[in-house]
Amino acid sequence: MRKCLTRMLGAVLTLALMLSLPVFMAPDARAVTQAEINSLKQNASSLDAQKKELQKQLKAIAADKSKAMEQKSLLEEQIDVIQSEVNNIDQQITKYDELISQMEQDITQSEQEEARLYELFCQCVRSMEEEGSINYWAILFNATSFSDLLDRYIMLDEIVEYNEGVMNNLAATREQIRQDKTAVESARAEQQAAKDKQVAARRELESSEAEVDKLLAQINKQEDKVEHSVKELEAQAKAMDAEIARKEKELAAKLAQQGNKITTESGYLWPLPDYKALSSLFAGRKDPFTGRPATHSGIDVPAPKGTKILSAKSGVVITSAYNKGGYGNYVVVSHGDGNTTLYAHMNSRAVKEGDVVKQGQVLGYVGTTGRSTGNHLHYEIRVNNARIDPVTKYSGMLTYRGSVLK
Repeated sequence: MRKCLTRMLGAVLTLALMLSLPVFMAPDARAVTQAEINSLKQNASSLDAQKKELQKQLKAIAADKSKAMEQKSLLEEQIDVIQSEVNNIDQQITKYDELISQMEQDITQSEQEEARLYELFCQCVRSMEEEGSINYWAILFNATSFSDLLDRYIMLDEIVEYNEGVMNNLAATREQIRQDKTAVESARAEQQAAKDKQVAARRELESSEAEVDKLLAQINKQEDKVEHSVKELEAQAKAMDAEIARKEKELAAKLAQQGNKITTESGYLWPLPDYKALSSLFAGRKDPFTGRPATHSGIDVPAPKGTKILSAKSGVVITSAYNKGGYGNYVVVSHGDGNTTLYAHMNSRAVKEGDVVKQGQVLGYVGTTGRSTGNHLHYEIRVNNARIDPVTKYSGMLTYRGSVLK
């Protein structure tokens, strides 16, 4: 009997050793958490609140044809918010893909662990069957001494504890698998809801863009267009210069603290390679809205809506925003030492503040947002924080009213 018990304990200890071997899983530093997705959802709720407020403002002036430019500005702000909403949902969908993939990997590993535990359980049962029916009391009563009795009791206790451990671990693993599968189905349902919202947001985006096109047609039919204060526009231009200079200074200080600097090219790439005919020159021109002489802070290049706008030089994006005062969607790239380029009236932006961009990288797409009556790129260059005529950097490349600009 003692020999039988010893063999049983040996088998159990071997299985126990197998059970105790840890399943090593390297931590994934890129693991997605539900908290990240919830944060995106909170941001989406904030965007939805902004959109509703803009819709409220639009409704208040919808019937007033004299406020067409104000309507256009509000619609463009709304489009900017909806685009942010679409981008947010894109991120949510991607995060759900990653989260579901992680969950499925966890389930696979749990199922492998379940199979391992089940095999251990079967081995334990087979061991018991091979040894036949054992009367535990008889084993204890057949002890030859008190120390032998203690040995037998400890061995029996270990066998019982081990068997219970195997069964408990097997049950716990199966419950974990059930919970994980439920979580995957829930994540898939939430992802599908996000995809449905994305479809609705894209439709809303198209609808708002169509409304802007209608307003543009209405504005262009008005003989006197919309009266704007030249002094107000000049004040906005000065404020823009001050803002760009401030951000340039902040970036320079940050880079100096990090021991870095912007490395850029000496020459300027033309941001619209297929479109080189200008509609407005730098400095003096006739204001497209008032018909009066006005100062123009850059050059205008007509191009179809959606045309890619390329960065003239490598640098760091210091502004990517919507400006309802005139620029609409615009991007400013710092090339270091007070040298910046500005790209305005974009239909949409492809970069955000702080992005490091390469020469020729897409910054956004041609549009007519802001104080604009047609699709074009408004392009500015600053050297030592002062505007210069961009044409001087592209001698012989550009034309104006059929003439080549030197």
